[in-house]
Amino acid sequence: MKMKKIYIKDLNNYFNKEIELKAFVDNIRDLQYVQFVVLRDSSGKVQLTIEKNEENKEMVEIISNLTLESTLTITGTVYENPKVKLNGMEIIPTNIVVTSRSLEELPIDIKNKEKSLRETRLDYRFLDLRRPDNYLFFKCQTLILQAMREYWVNNGYIEIQSPKIAASNAESGAEVFKIDYFGEEACLSQSPQFYKQMAMAAGFNNVFEIAPAFRAENSHTSYHSTEIFMVDAEISWIDSVEDVMDMQEAWLKYFLNKLNKKYGEEIKETFNVEISNTDVKFPRITFTEAKNILKDKYNYVADKTDDFERKEEELLCEHAKELYNSDFVFITKFPKSSRPFYHNIDNQGFSNSYDLLYKGVEITTGAQREHRADVLEKQIIEKGIAPKTLQFYIDFFKYGCPPHGGFGFGMARLMMKIFELDNIREATYLYRGPNRLTP
Repeated sequence: MKMKKIYIKDLNNYFNKEIELKAFVDNIRDLQYVQFVVLRDSSGKVQLTIEKNEENKEMVEIISNLTLESTLTITGTVYENPKVKLNGMEIIPTNIVVTSRSLEELPIDIKNKEKSLRETRLDYRFLDLRRPDNYLFFKCQTLILQAMREYWVNNGYIEIQSPKIAASNAESGAEVFKIDYFGEEACLSQSPQFYKQMAMAAGFNNVFEIAPAFRAENSHTSYHSTEIFMVDAEISWIDSVEDVMDMQEAWLKYFLNKLNKKYGEEIKETFNVEISNTDVKFPRITFTEAKNILKDKYNYVADKTDDFERKEEELLCEHAKELYNSDFVFITKFPKSSRPFYHNIDNQGFSNSYDLLYKGVEITTGAQREHRADVLEKQIIEKGIAPKTLQFYIDFFKYGCPPHGGFGFGMARLMMKIFELDNIREATYLYRGPNRLTP
């Protein structure tokens, strides 16, 4: 029977036993009387020790001609050895098979990312991802995505998969990727927004979607990309936008607590970052109050009057941390001029919407939606859009639709801020931007 795959992290279960180990070559020290090889897999590192004698002549020759990052299959015995600094153990091999040979010189430094340009690292992302910090990062993302779904499924939500090919008139034209669809012009979807709301009209009550979206923005900032992994939710029968914020706050705390419990110490050790405090209620500040805080407390008045500049978001997060010990802050009641036509508007002309700011940047826009077809059509006209281009969408609300609301955000931006990375490119498995279409 074939032996099960053994990972380095589990080697302490195999002391004094012969095993087969498959791993990368992380380092080689070829000394006068002995060879030391550090082997690496996704779970850790271990030392291979080979004495230079007649019995080991063939293995010594293999190691003498080996290159770093080659892959090996090792047959040998695991021994506990307190003198070995690396995990207090070593493997004494009886057979070594080179399963792939790396080129002599790597195009990037995979042990220290600061020694290679970011764009070069992105060119060789498959090598860049070999660093242990990247492996931990994507393990954490996997846990977060699982916990997100777990919360929603446990609370009766339905997962939907909305189409990513849309009629060109269903999306705003300037920021879409246009495609030919059997002779008809179509585009890649920017957002599942309309289809989440269709689920509300269908009586699905509460839904979520985790899927790609596409934005043809010629943006080169550290916060934007053209292919986004979006996380969206929509809930029915709400009384106000407060219900949406309540849900998002409880959901965020759920998956952050899961992350902290499983990987908190490892994250602190690797990234020097502590998972955000979830014991406090996220403060909620109106747009007008926020602008007054910026003026009165920080003497900062921005040119933009109906939205926030990045500096303002940073200062508001500083205020929330100082006053409420919260890394998160909800900003509510935005001017309707800065919000899309499908947001519900209150009697004072403010949008019943919010931005959730986190560690200095907006990560979420959420809102109560306008679910009344006549009001929605009026708001579409006010935005200078011809209602006939959105007739399919308006029809969703003509046959009864519950009051509803929801939110959406980009997964990479959230991950970037959790781990306090300086660029969204580092928080994306394979980044897509205006100047990057490969690998």
